[in-house]
Amino acid sequence: MVSFYDKPRFDKQAAVVLLTKDQVQKKACPFPLKPVCEALQAAVDASQFEGGKGEMFPAVIAGKVVILVGLGKSADVSLTSVRIVLRRAFLSNPLKKLSTVEVILHEDHADIAHAAVEAAIIGTYAWKKYITRKKDDQTVDIKFYYIVTRFTKEASLAAVIADGVNFSRDLVNDNADTVTPEFLEKTVRDLIKNNKTVSLEVLGRKELSAKGLGLLLAVNQGSNKKPRVVIAKYSGAGKGSPFTAFVGKGLTFDCGGLNLKPSGSIETMREDMSGAAAVIGTLKTVLALKPKKNLIFAFGAVENAIDANSYKPGDVFKGYSGKTVEIGNTDAEGRLVLADVLSYVIKNYSPAKVIDLATLTGACVVALGHDYAGVLGNNDDLIMKILASAHATDDRAWQLPMYPEYKDAIKSKIADIKNISNVRGAAGTVCGAEFLHQFVGETPWVHLDIAGTAFVDGDSHWYYGHGATGYGVRLCTNYLLNN
Repeated sequence: MVSFYDKPRFDKQAAVVLLTKDQVQKKACPFPLKPVCEALQAAVDASQFEGGKGEMFPAVIAGKVVILVGLGKSADVSLTSVRIVLRRAFLSNPLKKLSTVEVILHEDHADIAHAAVEAAIIGTYAWKKYITRKKDDQTVDIKFYYIVTRFTKEASLAAVIADGVNFSRDLVNDNADTVTPEFLEKTVRDLIKNNKTVSLEVLGRKELSAKGLGLLLAVNQGSNKKPRVVIAKYSGAGKGSPFTAFVGKGLTFDCGGLNLKPSGSIETMREDMSGAAAVIGTLKTVLALKPKKNLIFAFGAVENAIDANSYKPGDVFKGYSGKTVEIGNTDAEGRLVLADVLSYVIKNYSPAKVIDLATLTGACVVALGHDYAGVLGNNDDLIMKILASAHATDDRAWQLPMYPEYKDAIKSKIADIKNISNVRGAAGTVCGAEFLHQFVGETPWVHLDIAGTAFVDGDSHWYYGHGATGYGVRLCTNYLLNN
């Protein structure tokens, strides 16, 4: 829980005070709080605190815990570093048993307040649903952060978006047998209940078969989970205003199919619905913010499992677009699901722009690691706007190339195209995007490959803990609010 007020009060159980090294060296206390200023001066005089990046000095003043937190030299301070050092302070031992924390920033700017909100909401998130707590554990899980800032409007916006991020993370982190395609449908229905600005179309197995979404159905053949395509249409602008569509990959679990994933790769594959989770998280923020935009939120939700009915390498299936696809590898399944959903949304809803998010290729992790998503598309203007939103929100992204020659890599001798590249080990991310390109036509389209950024297996060196990051919610919300 995050609240805001414009002047320090020093009336909570604890205070976290951000300071740059420059401020400490000037020996001029920047806060109108005499007890805190005296503690700062004492720590500096005793050579216990210099304001170095990540440096923390805890003290008890008038019965309250005060943590002085260093940011390093002013010239080196970034919004990311603000998030990181604040997260560490919030999770530090002195605050574990306390529930109310005042946050005093080194500078009162809108973007710094925004970063502080994200440190409090995104940075302190932890998935603990299945952890049994010991009787003597007095850790307080629900904390109330009071951020001192004049920029309450911007900070409140950050809080709404961060809640959407964590909503997305909950969906990804839970068990795959809990978060099924039917569960995701119910999640959307619960979000939009009694909301007259949203209409909903849901395609179950019967409708998917009747309408010819054969690629998506092929992926789901080996599963006992019922597939779903869910499309929420948000009408926040006039009837003549164009729609922007956000489309997510929703593999609620991906074992790879008959091309089974090995140990070391299969354990976290509940994360393969992170694209759909980002779309749902963005829908949640939109319902809270009520922008005057026309938007579509769509995803295909299936499970790629194994039994006697599983689809097989070498088989050919026809998609909604009419194109036939040779299956070169059953673990290249996300592009099949997206191909049908993209085709269906474009034909039936005629969006002016389409942005898809998918944990599509391991090759993207090889290329960009876990810090950047890959961005590819057919429209330079849309790509630049997505990159601008990525930079603004710290949902980082990097553009990868697409050229007509890449189409040759997905040619098939027995079908219209193939779902993997014919060039072994080369440009896997680009070829995955090129496959999707075949299903969007001339509609301006951007593909975000979030395979590396959606999930942290271990502790992040950024401001995430273990598990889902909610990547894409901040980026997509920023884009739709500013374009």
